[in-house]
Amino acid sequence: MATQPAEKGFSHKKLERNVSLLGLFALVTVAIGGLVEIAPLFWIDNTVEKVDGMRPYTPLELAGRNIYIREGCYLCHSQMIRPFRDEVERYGHYSLAAESMYDHPFQWGSKRTGPDLARVGGRYSDEWHRAHLIDPRSVVPESIMPPYAFLAENDLKTDDLRNDLTALYRVGVPYTKEDIAKANEDLKAQVDPASAADLQKRYPKAQVRDFDGDPTRLTEMDALVAYLQMLGTLVDVEKAAPQEQAHVADAPQGKAP
Repeated sequence: MATQPAEKGFSHKKLERNVSLLGLFALVTVAIGGLVEIAPLFWIDNTVEKVDGMRPYTPLELAGRNIYIREGCYLCHSQMIRPFRDEVERYGHYSLAAESMYDHPFQWGSKRTGPDLARVGGRYSDEWHRAHLIDPRSVVPESIMPPYAFLAENDLKTDDLRNDLTALYRVGVPYTKEDIAKANEDLKAQVDPASAADLQKRYPKAQVRDFDGDPTRLTEMDALVAYLQMLGTLVDVEKAAPQEQAHVADAPQGKAP
């Protein structure tokens, strides 16, 4: 009976049968791949090209974003429009990296039980957002989103927002000393047009009004609607990425989420 010749030297079969050796080779391979991707970043000044219009969140928008994260909205809604024709036609201009440069953490996501919210700001009225949050099916009959009516009932209670702005400043968000010192005042000023002039000078395009329909109170609904209404409104994407517009025109058809 014929016998197979003995294996000489190193063989792939030996690697597959030795868990420790396989793990070591996998680690080396991943390390090399990671180094190839990361090393070039040390030789460039900035990985994100700045665009006109981007600014840090106002204290009220930041409080609304914290509520957005607290309630898990990011689990069903992404904030990253990809450069495919179907996404651009449905949601608007694809997302620019600079639009998330002050997000800690970013809200890109990939799960879309609900639509992408990267450019939802100004698309609907405050009344629509309130109705949608209180009873989602009153405006979107097929919605499976749970109701958030309690947001309109809860007064907005935050810790000292100067601490939040200070922490963000330390990781690179360009809040000024004045922004930090006036954080708690600015929180209330954004719902009071009579006292918001200074706020709007420091935070261009800050929307100032009562967001929850009850001017006598500052609620969690105020904060969340203020956050939603600014998403995608700060940057003039037509001017920010003129060359990328041509790229979108030639982008391949993608499958709608």
